[in-house]
Amino acid sequence: MRILTGAVFAVLLSATAALAGQTEGHIKKVDKDTMTLTLDDGKSYKMNAEMDVDALKPGMDVVIAYDETDGQNIITDMELPD
Repeated sequence: MRILTGAVFAVLLSATAALAGQTEGHIKKVDKDTMTLTLDDGKSYKMNAEMDVDALKPGMDVVIAYDETDGQNIITDMELPD
């Protein structure tokens, strides 16, 4: 039974990791009302309340780590390259 439980846990863990992603690009649009960031490739990413939205401007380069949850890309980490 322990082996089966361990195997199920390993499958669930790997499935969760498969939903994580990373991307980079130029900011096209920042929507403060919906807390959404759109990159120049047209993809949108949902920001969390802890992010400094006022520091983000169109044209800036960003590197984003995100999780896909319920069909939305939720930003988990963001880096603004120098």
